[in-house]
Amino acid sequence: MSFRTIEWLDDKVIMIDQTRLPAEEVYNSYGDFQSVAEAIKGMVIRGAPAIGVAAAMGVALGAQAIIADTHESFFRQLDNVCDVLGRTRPTAVNLFWGLERMKGVAESHRGESLAIIRAALKQEAIRIERDDQTICRNIGKWGATLIPDGATVLTHCNAGGLATAGYGTALGVIRAAHEGGKKIQVFADETRPWLQGARLTAWELMKEGIPTTLISDNMAGFFMNRGEITCCVVGADRIAANGDTANKIGTYSVAVLAKENNIPFYVAAPVSTLDLTLADGGQIPIEERPSHEVTHIKGVSIGPVGVRVRNPSFDVTPARYITAIITENGIVTGDFRSGLRKVAGS
Repeated sequence: MSFRTIEWLDDKVIMIDQTRLPAEEVYNSYGDFQSVAEAIKGMVIRGAPAIGVAAAMGVALGAQAIIADTHESFFRQLDNVCDVLGRTRPTAVNLFWGLERMKGVAESHRGESLAIIRAALKQEAIRIERDDQTICRNIGKWGATLIPDGATVLTHCNAGGLATAGYGTALGVIRAAHEGGKKIQVFADETRPWLQGARLTAWELMKEGIPTTLISDNMAGFFMNRGEITCCVVGADRIAANGDTANKIGTYSVAVLAKENNIPFYVAAPVSTLDLTLADGGQIPIEERPSHEVTHIKGVSIGPVGVRVRNPSFDVTPARYITAIITENGIVTGDFRSGLRKVAGS
């Protein structure tokens, strides 16, 4: 990769500022957990796996800064750090997975010195970032087997290196197929209102030399109906036990159109995105974001002043529209409920 999404460097967290792409490739440095929380909330970093890494690094930063004379005081303050980070984005389950993993490491060292606990948290955050890259490459290897040579793949939003620690989930599948010598091309939905497809996915794919066509969201059905789309691959922010999948708003529409046109619809996500505690997608919390994201583009108003706005950031695609779910531990088809438990090792 020619860019780094997030890394730990000299006891600071470095992130590429995704709000400034593709015009500028700028890297921000964060030295405290509060600024990491604001970066997550403000979409400087986004994408479920990347948010999980950022949250873990935020915990490590917070732990370094805690002033405490006792373990009780340290753990009380650490809980507050996790609470602040946990309130940033409610839908992406990887956020909470990352926080729980960090809490578990702290608890496992509770009987040791605070210096050892802080060091263990730092190492765990770095390990989570490195693990994510390996996980995504494995997702890519599995998923590439589903992409035919000569395929035109439609993707929605950004589930690439920018949404992970570096390789991508849905774009990891596309990237692996390309690296394997398959001649493929990609149609990228623009993905309103944040335009992640236009700003981020197209930018990533062009850097990789993968032929890319940018379309507006309402064009997907047109190209499917004309037979110009071979398959769809998207990422996920939370997958319920029955396979219902929350992803960026507009994903549900793409899945319905794919079903109507007999086009395979694949979801690519790490096992950490599975939430097997939820029976179905109706229980997934859906984040609603500010109205100005819909009424303005780059600060320019595109709607009448005072118009009422709804801005859900995610929707839920029912499992019946999903052909397969691709994880680092294998591909799940058919009975998602048992298949997801199997790949999750539960």
